[in-house]
Amino acid sequence: MVKSTPLKVALLGCGVVGSQVARLLIEQAEDLRARIGRPLELVGIAVRDLELERPGIDPALFTSDALGLASRSDVDLVIELLGGIEPARTLILAAIGAGASVVTANKALLAEDGPTIYSAAEAAGVDIYYEAAVAGAIPIVRPLRESLVGDEVTAVMGIVNGTTNFILDKMHTDGADFEVVLAEAQRLGYAEADPTADVQGYDAAAKAAILASLAFHSRVKLADVACEGITGVTGDDIAAAKEMGCVIKLLARCVLSPDGTIAVGVHPTMVPLAHPLAAIGGAFNAIFIESRNAGRLMFMGPGAGGSPTASAVLGDLVTAARNRVRGGRGPAESTYSGRGITAAGDVSSRYYVAMTVHDEPGVLAQAAATFARHGVSLQAVRQESEGEQARLGVMTHLALHRQVAEAIDELDAMPEVATGISLMRVEGA
Repeated sequence: MVKSTPLKVALLGCGVVGSQVARLLIEQAEDLRARIGRPLELVGIAVRDLELERPGIDPALFTSDALGLASRSDVDLVIELLGGIEPARTLILAAIGAGASVVTANKALLAEDGPTIYSAAEAAGVDIYYEAAVAGAIPIVRPLRESLVGDEVTAVMGIVNGTTNFILDKMHTDGADFEVVLAEAQRLGYAEADPTADVQGYDAAAKAAILASLAFHSRVKLADVACEGITGVTGDDIAAAKEMGCVIKLLARCVLSPDGTIAVGVHPTMVPLAHPLAAIGGAFNAIFIESRNAGRLMFMGPGAGGSPTASAVLGDLVTAARNRVRGGRGPAESTYSGRGITAAGDVSSRYYVAMTVHDEPGVLAQAAATFARHGVSLQAVRQESEGEQARLGVMTHLALHRQVAEAIDELDAMPEVATGISLMRVEGA
């Protein structure tokens, strides 16, 4: 009798991902029942617009009372796909308070106020799953949360935003300017009408906060993530990267610093062509992990879209449902290490520094001497004449950000330097 009693599911949001989740719950009902041990019954879908047609889904399921649906005492599992901070936070807390386990794809909320959600779930004895919050269909949350929990992760880095990867890939392969490729990405549906969250790096920063929290068993919030978007990447940067045997990617980078703190940031980064992340093109995502014992691992695949993200949501739903059936729980938040965040100036990286200088004898030597005074060693130099001026680019060896910044401040004051100086990180030792 118990095996035939359905687990009741409430769905908050029925957009691109939500509609796919609802469809899969209906179409794969028998398979899901077999995998879980009990059937799932979709009992309600909260939407803003009740008049909007949603083919293939019973209209009787729709309600505009999201809070009423989320807080139903008979609901076992709540799926939150609204996004944003509010009303999502209120609804998730209401669901937890009513005894439901929650599956969410809400990276913004988890990066901004995840501890509130995790603490509420722990106190209520329910699960919170969020595989779809980072990199769509790519399984990365569960490997960090469970598979690698016996290892020590030392670095997590990756391409976690498909829009920016598409744009940078097209700039590299076609030689097109940023604005031209952005317009193409919007036409193809890879970029939103307002692409700010993607191109300014905010979307990737939220995901970086979640990844760093999981990898290093510490609470890392969105405000801890140094963030730089791709709007300043120029054709000259692309050309310089090619000449240096690199390609530019927007990387989320979470690394253990020598002092045990966490360096976490999102920046346009030159990636050597030999690195596995350099080959990830189009709108794909990829995440690269380094750990003490497992070594190097990489996960790649579609990082967004209705079906891929819905796949991750359903995976979490099945796991949470199995826990209900068996009377167990998934892993809670792990914050035992309590690591701090590396100060911005103490972040170690290689850097590419470019500037326009007057094409005069001795300028390169002055620039090299300036870097040396600040303890920055140069690995490679690129110089290209432009009439009476030259474009000078230098790649450093590993250096602290404050050392490079101090050298740039001194260079910027030199009369031989004609224009502002650009700085880009370079991945690799």
